[in-house]
Amino acid sequence: MQQSILAFLTAAFIATSTVTFPVQADPRDYRRDHPGNYQYDRRYDKGHGYGKYKRRHHAKSPIIHRGHSHSIPSYRIRHHRDIMVVRPYGHLYYGYGPYYHDDDAYKWLAFTAIAVKLLDNLNEQQQRKHEAAQVRATTAPIGETIYWREGNASGYVTATREGTSSAGRYCREFQHDVTIGGSREQAYGTACRQPDGSWELISTGQ
Repeated sequence: MQQSILAFLTAAFIATSTVTFPVQADPRDYRRDHPGNYQYDRRYDKGHGYGKYKRRHHAKSPIIHRGHSHSIPSYRIRHHRDIMVVRPYGHLYYGYGPYYHDDDAYKWLAFTAIAVKLLDNLNEQQQRKHEAAQVRATTAPIGETIYWREGNASGYVTATREGTSSAGRYCREFQHDVTIGGSREQAYGTACRQPDGSWELISTGQ
């Protein structure tokens, strides 16, 4: 199952320049070589809302991350600085993980878009525990699993691969796992670190 997901991500998000691990290109490189806005291409949507964006030739606008924000209600999307904060599921609140204010959490806010539907069944404290594991996974050794547990919910986050984009940015691929009440769900995402230390999410998937 994991191999098929990784194969889908590789096919769906490839662009004109590459990250050194074979996942997808750094969107900053794509914007540099192909100015203009992007639109969602449903040919790559396998019914889960995870397709890819292709270039349009008008209305220039930056893409903060690729993924499924096109299908999310507007009240679940907001911006802080130049970061798109997308919470597809779960509770809506400011900050991320152990950080309760956006200014303290800005480095990790883009990770809100790596989400599983099971977040709808978690309380805020459980959701923040899950996010705290993601924060730790940004600096943990590759392959080290960061576990979390709160009440009847548990899960883990693992940084599965790392590499450098052709623009020189450091990138990591992450795997999320959430379990509650006997139900289990996984999600994946790839992010690249920006000069200010914040992470930019460039792909998501389940």
